[in-house]
This record gives sequence, structure tokens and C-alpha cells, in this order.
Amino acid sequence: MGIAKTGQGSCWLLVYMVFLLFNLSDEFLEPSQSEAIVKIKQLLNFPQDLSSWSDNTDFCNSEPNTALTLMCYEDNITQLHISGYNWFPNLPQGFSTDTLFSNLALLPNLKVLSLVSLGLRGTLPKKIGFLSSLEIVNISSNFFYGEIPGQISYLKSLQTLILDNNEFTGQVPEGVGLLHSLSVLSIKNNSFSGSLPNSLSNLQTLRILSISGNNFSGVVPNLHNLSNLQVLDLESNNLGPNFPNIPTKLVSLVLRKNKFSLGVPKELSSCYQLKKLDISSNEFVGPFSPTILSLPSLSYFDISGNKLTGKLLKNVTCSQDLSFVNLSSNYLTGELPDCLHPSSGSKIVLFSGNCLSNKEQWQHPYSFCHNEALAVSIEPHKRKVKGGNGKAVLASSMVGGFVGVVAIVGLAFVVVRREYVKQKASKAPQTRLILEKVSPAHTLKLLNDARYLSETRKLGLLGAPPYRTFVLDELREATNNFDISNLIGASSSGQIYKGRLTDGTVVAIRSIKMKRRHTVQSYTHQLGRISKIRYSHLVSTIGHCFECYQDDSSVSRICLVFEFVPNVTLRGVISEANSAQKFTWTQRMSAAIGIAKGIQFLHTGIVPGIFSNQLKITDVLLDQNFHVKISKYNLPLLIENKKMDAGPSSSGSKGNDGQRLKYEEKDDVYDFGVILLEIISGRTIDTKNDIDVSKDILIVSLTADEIARRNIIDPAVRKECSDSSLRTLMELCIKCLSDEPSQRPSVEDLIWNLQFAAQVQDPWNRDTYGNQESPGHV
Repeated sequence: MGIAKTGQGSCWLLVYMVFLLFNLSDEFLEPSQSEAIVKIKQLLNFPQDLSSWSDNTDFCNSEPNTALTLMCYEDNITQLHISGYNWFPNLPQGFSTDTLFSNLALLPNLKVLSLVSLGLRGTLPKKIGFLSSLEIVNISSNFFYGEIPGQISYLKSLQTLILDNNEFTGQVPEGVGLLHSLSVLSIKNNSFSGSLPNSLSNLQTLRILSISGNNFSGVVPNLHNLSNLQVLDLESNNLGPNFPNIPTKLVSLVLRKNKFSLGVPKELSSCYQLKKLDISSNEFVGPFSPTILSLPSLSYFDISGNKLTGKLLKNVTCSQDLSFVNLSSNYLTGELPDCLHPSSGSKIVLFSGNCLSNKEQWQHPYSFCHNEALAVSIEPHKRKVKGGNGKAVLASSMVGGFVGVVAIVGLAFVVVRREYVKQKASKAPQTRLILEKVSPAHTLKLLNDARYLSETRKLGLLGAPPYRTFVLDELREATNNFDISNLIGASSSGQIYKGRLTDGTVVAIRSIKMKRRHTVQSYTHQLGRISKIRYSHLVSTIGHCFECYQDDSSVSRICLVFEFVPNVTLRGVISEANSAQKFTWTQRMSAAIGIAKGIQFLHTGIVPGIFSNQLKITDVLLDQNFHVKISKYNLPLLIENKKMDAGPSSSGSKGNDGQRLKYEEKDDVYDFGVILLEIISGRTIDTKNDIDVSKDILIVSLTADEIARRNIIDPAVRKECSDSSLRTLMELCIKCLSDEPSQRPSVEDLIWNLQFAAQVQDPWNRDTYGNQESPGHV
């Protein structure tokens, strides 16, 4: 009986202890949150009216005020709003953002965090990743600096991220694309730089993207599939040149003050919900489509400060909601539409600085817009980067550098000049064709260049027509007066047109606007170098033409004429997912040898050589016979044009120049290694991470057996290559990608090893396919 009572007592004691434990646990959680709030109050030096707060304060039931608002759910703090709008935060000495977020991490159920205008200074701590319940973060109008920590990607429930008006720098991390619930991303008025992360394309729930007032550059990621995106604000950056690929449900689009230049796409007229469109202060060229004015919801429209052309008509239809229109400072002609006339309503309409017939606001004479329009144009918006038709390939692959021309100027200069002056003297346009007389010494040099070209043809290095000098009218006829429909590419240095000469030859014409005024003779040296870049694995030049200012006969632009390459890029037959045809192993080796020989010619075929060409697989084109041709490299004329624009600069010693040239050669070897990596793996290689990962796989595979090696290469050629050939290319690729330039092979070693790989492949082909040609034999 005593034992039973003792047992009952023990049982009640156990129940009591469990009860006490749970009560102590409840009391422990609440004080930890209370202590965190009190500590945050001390860190931020809260105003006097909150000085009575202590650990015993019932925060969840306290009245909100202008400085702080707390919201709770089931005795847990879920929202914390602290604002310094109505009081001046005087942070104590030794304040640390790391300490602040350490205390915030003690609020495990916090969903909304707003710390606005508090004068917070420091980096955004990595500890923000501990606040995994956060759905809304607003830390705008502070002094946060440094980069956004990668731990931001841990906030899987995050819906709104506002970092406006701080001092953040660096790039936006790719991990932002992992925030699949994000609907608002606003990082205005910071100092972010670099390109925007491509992972933004993954944010299917995004409604607002605002990045204005930063230093972002490069092409905007493809946003077309973000069907929920309504507000896109990219103002005041360095983005461009392509017009962003946007969804059709946008309500507000602001591209003001960037470097967009490649034309306004027609698809913009399908954005029927668009209310605000501001593309002002860019470098847009090409025709302006008045149909945009008729978008039913449009109320704000600004295209001022561009180089848009076209003729306006009176009977254009406008949206009834239009309240502000700015067409100023373009090259528009015609007459202001009736729907934009000041008498048609209370709307504000600005249109000065064009060539319109309306004189209520200042206009240029018609000839000004006509002449200026000839010098500018756009690139079609639907540009294919990975192959496609000839126009798309040239647009993506030739921007930034092409083979050039030689100044072989003869007696025709004088004849054409006289005829041109007779026809144009009375009209006195702002620009004209200047054909200079040449000295006997200059003529002798040109004859020597002509002999060089003749010898080159005998060696079989040319696949293009003979080089010659063109008259501007010939090029106008070939391009239908440089019509926008013939434009296939553009860059900061000029535009590229497709043309057809009178003999039926299809050519590409690059119009390069000179940065500074110089005579024709000033370009003789550059054109002489360019004339010698005639090789079977390089896009070849056909001729050139000068256009000059009338007042001092200085060159205003040079038109370079080169062969038109109508086929796809090398990537289109190597790693493009939807490719209708893929290169075999034999074809891939042949292509690699062609690229290496093209690089060798750039380095040694002319003096001085052309180095640091920033070669990419998308810059390698295939002609109708699937022979490779490099289309982009350091074109001498463009290099000199940039130097003229930048002004004189000091050069280093000869020793330094020699070291620089040595590493420039190795730069091209590294770029070749990246191309070879894609040829072997069959996967697109676009980032440094892609390179490092694929290189590591190659290194590991060399220590494995043959089956393992075959499993890591492109499945399309897995059964076609011999192990000896594969190993040779793998080893060569790894050496090319060495971090130490001196460890990379020479271009001659590249060619020797590639040819060896092809030789050891041939016996394997014969053993496998007998007397028949192996697949893809070239």
C-alpha cells in the first residue's frame, strides 16, 4: 500500500514537471523575442517616446506609432516596420548591421521586415539567409554598401525585395532567379554594375522590375515569357544595344537614358495594356511606327532624343487617353497628326528639333533629316544568335569586327569626282563623295598591294571577287539607298547592310562613321593592312568607298564591302538544341583546323599581326560548303577609330610591348580552347563557370577508361571518334585553357596536334566503314 502511494506520488510529480516544462518553454520563446526587440531599439537609438519599452512590454498589443509597428500572430512577431521618416536616427558609435541582423534572426516567424530611412550603414549580412520565413523585405533609403549576399537565395518565400536608394555595388547574384515567388524586385538608385543575371528569365511571378539609376550594361535578359510582368523600369543605365525582349502585358516600360540603338520592334504595337512608354535619350535609329500612338491605354509617350526617322501623316489615330507626348530631337518629317495638335485637347505635345512642316515649335530644314537619316539605321529586333538564315547570322556574328579593305585608288577617282561635282555643286549638300588625286609614290604603293593580292589569288587564298574601289552611288543602288529593310546588323561604330551589286553579287556593306575628321590619306595605312587580310578561313573584303564632309574634305564615313556568308554559325551545327544537322567528328576536326589556321593568318599573315581577337564560336560562320570563316576580330580601322576617339595615349617600352604581344597571342589560344571545349562536349559554353566545370570533366576523363571518356562527349559523335583522336583533342583543349598564359601552346602547336588527331582518326574510319567514306567526310 505504501508502495502504491509512493507510485501515485511519483506519477503526479512527473505530470507536474511536464506541465512546468511546457510553461517554461512558452515563457522562454516570448522573452527571446522581447529581448531581440529591446536590443534592436537600443541599436537604432529609438526616440524618447519609446524609451519606456522593456522586456516586460507586451509588444504584440502595443499601439503602433510613426517609428515602429509590430504585428503578431499567436504570440509570435510576424511583421516589423521601423521608419525614420519622422525622426532622425542617431546611430550609436560601433553600430553593426551584422549585430542588427543577428537579433532579427531571433524572430523565427518574421514575414515582413521594413527598415526604411534609418541611416543604416554597412554591408547586408549573410545572416539574412537565416530569416527563411521572410516574404517582404524593404531596406530602402539607407547606406547599405557592397554586394548582395548570395544567401538571399535562401529566402524561398520572398515575394517583395526593395533595396532602393542605397550604395550597393557589384552584380546582382544569379541566385535571385531561385526566388520563384518573387513578384516585386526594386533596386533603384544604387551603384550596381555588370550585366543583369540571365536567371531573371526564370521569375515567372515577377510583376515589377525596377533597376533605374545604376550602372548595368550589356543586353537585357529575355523577359518575353514573364507573362505577369507589368512594370519594367530600366532608366539611367548603360544597357543595350538590343531592344529588350518583353512580354505583351506590360503596363509601363521605361528605357530612358541607356544605350539602346537597334530599333523599336513592331511587336511593341501589340502591347495593348501599355499606359506609359518612355524610350527617350537613347540612340535608337530607324523608322518610327505611328501605330504605337493608337494603343488603347497609352497615356504617356516619350521618344525624344533619339535618331528615329519616318514621315508623319495627319490622319494617324491616337489613344484617347494620351496626356503627354514628346517627339522632340529626332529626324521625323511630314506633318504633325491632327490627334496631337494642341487644339485637339488638353494634352502636352512636344515636337521641336525634327523636320516637320509645323512651325509652332522650332524645326530643322527638311534636308537636315534627309541627310542624317542616310547615316543611321537599325538592326531587326528578331535577331537569332545561334544560327538561322544569312541575315540573322551576320547580325549576330559580324557586329564588332570584319575584315576590311585596301585603298587601291586610280584614275577613276578623278573622273568620278568631276562628274559628281558637276551634278551636286548647285545643291551643296552637307556630305559628299570626295575622290582625291594621288601622288606617284602612293600609286606605286597601291600597285605593289595589287601585286600582293594577285599572288594571293594564285595561292588559292581568295574565294571572293577582286578588290576594287566603289562609288557611293553604286552602294546606294545595291542597298536601295541604304533602306532599312536591308539592314542586317549594327554596333556603336556603324551599320551593316545586305546589298546586291549590278553583276548580281550579294555583299555585306559596313558603314563606319569616323570619330574625328581626317583626310583620305590618313586612312591609307589602316586600309593597307586590312587589304592583306584575304584568307580562305576569314570573311574577305571586296572594296571600299569614302564619304566626306564638304567644308574641309575630311572623311565622314567609310563603307567597307565584303563577301556575304549566308549559312549558319559553327554553334548551330555543334551545340544548338534544335539544330537540323550536327557536325560529325571528322567535320568538327576539320572546322577546328580551319579556325586555327585563321588565327595563324591573323597573327602572321600581315605585319604587325592582329591579336586579342576575343574569338567566340558564334563568330565562326559556315559558307555554303560548310567551310569555317572567322568573321570577328580586331579590325585595324576600328582600332584606329577608337584611338582617335580616345585621343593620344602613351605607350610603354619595347620590352613591355613584346610581353603584351606575347600574351595577346595566348589570349587567342585560350579563346580557341573554349571553342574546342564546345566542339568536344556538344554543350554551349557561355560563362566562366561553364568553362571550369567542363574543363574539370575533361581532366578527370583522361585518367579514366575509354568508355568513360566517350560518355562525357557529345552523344552525336560518341560512336564516331577513335580514342586516340579524342584523347589528343582533350589534352590540347586542357592546355589551351591553362590559367598561366606561358603554359598554353603556340598556334603552330595547335595546328600540328589537330592535324595529328585527324590522321589517327582516318585509319579508324577505314577500319569501321571499310572503303566507304565515313559520315561527314570533308
